[in-house]
Amino acid sequence: MGIRNSAKAVIVDNGKILVNKNMNSLGDMCYGLPNGVVYYDLPGGGQNQYETLEEAVKRECLEETGYAVIVDRLAAIFEEISMNEKFRAEYGRYAHKVYFVFLCHLSGEPIQPLAEKDLDMLESIWVNIEDTGGIPLYPQIINTRLRSIVESDSVLYLGSEQV
Repeated sequence: MGIRNSAKAVIVDNGKILVNKNMNSLGDMCYGLPNGVVYYDLPGGGQNQYETLEEAVKRECLEETGYAVIVDRLAAIFEEISMNEKFRAEYGRYAHKVYFVFLCHLSGEPIQPLAEKDLDMLESIWVNIEDTGGIPLYPQIINTRLRSIVESDSVLYLGSEQV
């Protein structure tokens, strides 16, 4: 199974960030949420073998959102371990992740057609940074520290969480 590296992007444009809107289909395996509940997460995903984290976040953003991004810097690191036995059995390779969160901006290239959506993904939407506290953005530690992630000049270690 192993530990999966996940490269995530905080894409900032005119005081807004781009988030993926999702509708849970995994029952309580997804952050304990019931089926049909809408939640949000940052664009990005798993790092492929022989791919740098920066390459991974650029690829994932283009695939999921259609936007090409430029990476400004690594902004935060966070570890998440699923304690849900059913999730571990069905999605073992996703049960232990280390998130590398990058601060990014749009490259200015035209938006591309989506190449790949995540399992529960509905669409990508722009949200005012000030409004993110009012939406269910996961992992929650990223949501609660989003302003710090955007404003800090240092890489933030957000800790580890068992969910």
